[in-house]
Amino acid sequence: MSTRVVVTGLGCISPLGHDVASTWDGLIAGRSGAAPITAFDASEYDTRIAAEVKDFDPTRHFSAKEARRMDRFVQLGLVAAHEAWKDANIQVDGPAAERAGVIGGSGIGGIGTLSQQFEVLHTKGPGRISPFLIPMMIVDMLAGQIAMTFGLRGPNWGLASACSTGNHAIGEAAEIIRREDADVMVAGGSDCGIYPIGVASFSSMKALSTCNDQPEKASRPFDAQRDGFVLGEGGAMLVLESLEHARERGARIHAELVGYGATDDAFHMTAPCADGDGLARSMQMALRKAGLGPRDVDYINAHGTSTPLNDLAESEAIKAVFGAAAYDVPVSSTKSMTGHMMGAGGAAEAIACIKAIQEDLIPPTINYEYPDPACDLDYVPNEARKRNVEVALSNSAGFGGHNSTLLIAQFRG
Repeated sequence: MSTRVVVTGLGCISPLGHDVASTWDGLIAGRSGAAPITAFDASEYDTRIAAEVKDFDPTRHFSAKEARRMDRFVQLGLVAAHEAWKDANIQVDGPAAERAGVIGGSGIGGIGTLSQQFEVLHTKGPGRISPFLIPMMIVDMLAGQIAMTFGLRGPNWGLASACSTGNHAIGEAAEIIRREDADVMVAGGSDCGIYPIGVASFSSMKALSTCNDQPEKASRPFDAQRDGFVLGEGGAMLVLESLEHARERGARIHAELVGYGATDDAFHMTAPCADGDGLARSMQMALRKAGLGPRDVDYINAHGTSTPLNDLAESEAIKAVFGAAAYDVPVSSTKSMTGHMMGAGGAAEAIACIKAIQEDLIPPTINYEYPDPACDLDYVPNEARKRNVEVALSNSAGFGGHNSTLLIAQFRG
C-alpha cells in the first residue's frame, strides 16, 4: 500500500498578513493586498502598483548580521518555515534528522541582491562586490537555510519552475516521503521581485496590470476587463509527514495530500496552450493518482493570474477535464487578493485549500464585475461562500510551460 502523506504544519507571510491566520482572514474578507509601490520610486514606470508584504522588518526575526546575509526571498521563506515548524509542534534530532528534509523553491531567487550588486560593480568596481552575493542570490539557499535552522539532514534541494514552483515543491516533497526516503519534509516557496528590474521586466512583457489609479481593483481574474497580473511577494511553507510518522508522535493533521500532477506545454516561453492542454493533463494526472473523479472535487483554487491568455486557457482546461461537472464546482482565484506571489503562490494557495477544507468556506474571486463569455464557470464572485469542502484541487502554471496540480483532501483516518 502506498505511503500516505499528510500536512501537519502551515506557515505563510503574504501581502495580506504575516501569518496564516491574518492571510486567511484577508482572503475570506475579500481584501486586496495591492497598493502603490513603496519599495522604490516607481513614478516613471508603466506599472506603479504591486502587492507588497507590509511592514516587514527582518530584524524582528533575525539578528542584524543574519538579515544582511539573506536576500529578502530567503527571509520571507524562512519566516514562513518557522511558523509551519512551530505549527507542526515537531522536533527532530539524532538519526531522525537524517529522515527530515526540505524542498524550498523560488521563481527568481535573489534578484534583488543581484540587481543591487550590479550597481555596486558599475559604480564602485569589482573589489567592492559582496562575498555573500552568490549564497544570497541562488535559489537553493532557501532550502539550505531552513535545513540549517532546524537541523534537517535529509533530502534537500532548491526547485525553480517559475510560477509553478510552490506546487512542484510540495508535490515532489510528498513523492520523497512516498518512496520512503524521508519521514518529514518542509516544502514550499518564496519570492520577491518588487524591485526596479523586476517590475520593469514584467512590464516590458505587457504582463502587468496598469490599473494604477485603483490598485485594489487591478487583479481581476476571469473578468472581461482583466489587463494583467499584479506582482506580489511572500513566502509559504508546509510540513509534510508520512501518516505513520505523524500518528506515532500524536501530531495534529490538517489535511492529506492525495494527488499530484506535473506536465509541460512544450509550446511557448510565456504563453499557455490556448486549449489548456498541458494544465488539463496535469489535473488528470493528479486525479488518477488520487483515484478520484471530477465529481469528487468540491473546490478548485485556480492559477487565475488575471491575464487574458491564462484565465481563458485555464477555464478551457477545467472544462476539458471536468466536462459537465465543470459548471458545478466552484472555482476561485486568491491571486485577486494576494497578487501573483510567483514561486510562493502555489504553496500559499495550497494553504488556502486546506483552510477551505477545515472551515467549509471558499474564498472569493474579487473584482469580478464584467463576465467574460469565454470564461463561463462559477468563479465565486466577490464574496466568500459556505460550502462543504472535502477535496480541493489547486493549479499552478509557469513560464516555460510548466504545469502542476495538487489534490488535497480532508483527512480521514
